Amino acid sequence: MIRVIEGLPDNVVGLEGVGEVSASDYTEVMDPAVDAALADHDKIRLVYVLGDEFTGYSGGAMWQDTKVGMAHFTSFEKIALVTDHSAYRNGVKAFGWLIPGEVHEYALADRDAAIAWVSS
Repeated sequence: MIRVIEGLPDNVVGLEGVGEVSASDYTEVMDPAVDAALADHDKIRLVYVLGDEFTGYSGGAMWQDTKVGMAHFTSFEKIALVTDHSAYRNGVKAFGWLIPGEVHEYALADRDAAIAWVSS
């Protein structure tokens, strides 16, 4: 599932993947959070945490992730991925430059630093 991280500035969407993330998590949680932030801001920022409780994505979730990224391709000013899962961190290192805006990856131990960076 995806849960919203509360207490962030209104131009920052904070999300945390817990357990298995499914397609419905995108349509029921991520899409509304992103759309609400974009209703008030031309560009928004995203912090996405995949912590110790995260177990992976369903096949449909990967497709929904792609759809969200394409629908809002130029809407993100900054994106911070916070995880110790090396495959996702390496993916950001390899392909983050393709995304307009700044993209950084952080270890879980640096979660607060990631939130501070994406919020500044």
